[in-house]
Amino acid sequence: MSLKVAIQMDPIESINIDTDSTFMMALEGQARGHRLWHYHPRDLALRGNRLFARARPLQVRRERGNHFTLGPAEALDVGTMDIVLMRQDPPFDMAYITATHMLEHVQPKTLVVNDPASVRNAPEKLFVTRFPDLMPPTVITSSREEVLAARAEWKDIIVKPLFGNGGAGVFHLKPDDENLGALLETFTQLYREPVIVQKYLPEIRQGDKRIILIDGEPAGAVSRIPQSGEARANFHAGGSAAKTTLTAREKDICAAIGPTLRAQGLIFVGIDVIGDWLTEINVTSPTGIQEINRLDGSRLESMLWDAIEVRYHERRTP
Repeated sequence: MSLKVAIQMDPIESINIDTDSTFMMALEGQARGHRLWHYHPRDLALRGNRLFARARPLQVRRERGNHFTLGPAEALDVGTMDIVLMRQDPPFDMAYITATHMLEHVQPKTLVVNDPASVRNAPEKLFVTRFPDLMPPTVITSSREEVLAARAEWKDIIVKPLFGNGGAGVFHLKPDDENLGALLETFTQLYREPVIVQKYLPEIRQGDKRIILIDGEPAGAVSRIPQSGEARANFHAGGSAAKTTLTAREKDICAAIGPTLRAQGLIFVGIDVIGDWLTEINVTSPTGIQEINRLDGSRLESMLWDAIEVRYHERRTP
């Protein structure tokens, strides 16, 4: 069955086809005979309670420098689509939140992946606090006194913005580091939100692990190894990919959070684990498909589309 699929994402011209997960989802959807359209969130228009987008028909192919063809722009009634893939990158700001509100107008007739209300209610570093037994010691606060108390207790800490992404703005402060005061002043100037302070986990020097869950079930994982002298393992921060398998603890983490993800319509999720601790639950625009595929010989995009199509047909069945 050919489905009509709109992909809400950043400009397709600038993606890296060797790493981009949305590109793989588009390739697989096209291979299954689905019709694709592309638009940017700024192209959305809510007219009353009907959602439109200035969208363009899309074809994709794995050719560097020639990886897409876009047709002429048209006023697409998003509510007539079978599937919308909400895949624009963070930051998770008011523009992102507004896009989730707009997409709610096409549900439940159109299946939005991931569910926009659940995306809005699950910021990566806040969502994990629903599972306190799985996360490292953490304080989220705007209070300087609370930050200082956490440092006095844990000595070695990580400080980062609450809505940062890609490892940006993550600082490791050792017990003798004198820069905490200046850092908090800088964060106060840059962000209105609280900061997140966590006990430093020395296991990060051996890397963290990105685990992909599809409809609540673990589907694959990749170790991200930080560069020498770096406390961040994110691929955007220069981390390298290494083959891995799930530990018993990681399987327990997935089993603990899986039912919640599934119930909330969060079909494509990437979690980050350091040592034995869950640090983030990424629901906005998770990455890692291509790295895992190359290391494991898997095809996560096929598993994703299987899950999406099952969800779609469940909604259509009386």
